[in-house]
Amino acid sequence: MSTTKTDSQPLAAQHGLTEHSHGGGTGIPQSSRGARFTSYDVEAFEVPGGREEDWRFTPTKRLKGLHNGTAVATGNIKVEVTGDGATVETVGRDDARIGNGGIPSDRVAAQAWSSFTEATVVTVPKDTKPEGPITVTVHGPGEGQVAFGHLQIRAEQFAEAVVVVDYRGSGTLGDNVEFVAGDGAQLRVVSVHDWADDATQVSSEHAYLGRDAVFRHLAVTLGGDLVRVNTTITYGDKGGDAELLGLYFADAGQHLEHRMLVDHAVPNCRSNVLYKGALQGDGAHSVWIGDVLIRAAAEGTDTYELNRNLVLTEGARADSVPNLEIETGEIEGAGHASATGRFDDEQLFYLQARGIPQDQARRLVVRGFFGELLQKITVPEVRERLEAAIEEELAVVGA
Repeated sequence: MSTTKTDSQPLAAQHGLTEHSHGGGTGIPQSSRGARFTSYDVEAFEVPGGREEDWRFTPTKRLKGLHNGTAVATGNIKVEVTGDGATVETVGRDDARIGNGGIPSDRVAAQAWSSFTEATVVTVPKDTKPEGPITVTVHGPGEGQVAFGHLQIRAEQFAEAVVVVDYRGSGTLGDNVEFVAGDGAQLRVVSVHDWADDATQVSSEHAYLGRDAVFRHLAVTLGGDLVRVNTTITYGDKGGDAELLGLYFADAGQHLEHRMLVDHAVPNCRSNVLYKGALQGDGAHSVWIGDVLIRAAAEGTDTYELNRNLVLTEGARADSVPNLEIETGEIEGAGHASATGRFDDEQLFYLQARGIPQDQARRLVVRGFFGELLQKITVPEVRERLEAAIEEELAVVGA
């Protein structure tokens, strides 16, 4: 482990996390998500075999070596930032801000952490509110190429910002993304994974919320051969408010996986999780794992998580596992739910009986399914782009 990361260990303790430098802790069964193993050192993690709880839904053979160390960087990502009101810096791994969001909790994240050479840091200064959205476009390394990346989005104290993170292009990418919301800040993020058909991405997102900070995150996953996103929310002080929304549409052969951990370790914080996905085509596979941990000290917590999946054709599969772990009874509320169902023929019949053609009726049902999430996108051009992308997806099966 590098000296820089060892020096940042007190920050890890501040986050309520325990950082390990060696020992392969992933081989030890965990009775609590609060005991999850974290480290900056890739060699501290065992190579996933595909049977571990964190990897049992992931087709490791399709990770292109990101999980076992055989993936070596052969290219670079290109990061473009547009919009006013934020500073953009390219920094080295010794920058003191790197790691403020959290610590890697799996081997791929640790590999990406130890392999990146430059990080992009986008900062919205204290007490400012940019008029328009800030767009961060990440271009893949190219077909057949491998890259590792690191991005940090910071909203300083009492800042307010809307940030769009847009992934495009081809290739294989392992990356870490940090979202840091200072005390009283409001950070709204839309992440769009719209890769080419050949792309593979394994991404870990680390969000850290200061006192009374508000964090809104909408993850949209449409493209790529395999995309796995692991999101962790950590509260640094009272009053933090996090909302995690997700929209995904898996086609034939695609594997789209979303995992999240909301770690309530301090009192009087809130979280709400809502992910919706549609699947169509032979071999289309989606995975959603939602973990919410309410620690003993987190009195006054209010949380709920929900995942819904709509299976449009035969041959598609959705795995959905909501988990809620509560260590204190002094909470405002907590709940979770999951539902997966096939396209409702009764709804289709109802619309057709009122003179709506079958293809239009199917579109209306799917639009209605995703409508709740699309309405929450405050950037018109992004919302219109996603609506058009959903229409294109539906056209694949002649909906």
